[in-house]
Amino acid sequence: MSAIRNILLLLVAGTVAGTGTASAAAPSAAVIEKAKPLNDNELYRLYSQRSWMWKDGAGYFAIPMRRFTAWSGRGKTLSYGVGTWFITDPGKLCFRADWHAMGGAKPDLTCFSHRKKGDVVYQKREPKGDWYVFANAPVRKDDEARKLRHGDYVSHRLTRIEAKLDH
Repeated sequence: MSAIRNILLLLVAGTVAGTGTASAAAPSAAVIEKAKPLNDNELYRLYSQRSWMWKDGAGYFAIPMRRFTAWSGRGKTLSYGVGTWFITDPGKLCFRADWHAMGGAKPDLTCFSHRKKGDVVYQKREPKGDWYVFANAPVRKDDEARKLRHGDYVSHRLTRIEAKLDH
């Protein structure tokens, strides 16, 4: 069983009994807002030492100094970010980074909220994103949580991108 599956099973342990299945209609945003936020330890275990694989990039959540590194884009949209990640309000994970591109660098803050209801963990980008299924228990092949991979899938490419953009 994968490490991410173990973590997600721990997140929902004890909450599955007596709940509906994940295939039932998704609850409304108002219902999810009232669901239980993931606690600091759950978020830390979920993200630390993992790379979040994106469609056109990846972000890595290192443990030392809570360093966050990432790259994104191709060609003229190529960029990289270096900063920190942290846990704020219950259920909220954020990363603050200076994003470097061809035209220079600018700071940015990105946050995601996480809540669990029954056997499903939901996530949304703050402040104006929509809630979506982050993980089911058991994890399904299209769950966003499957894009979290143990290890650093960023540094090697980041070094090449830094050299290209900072020449």
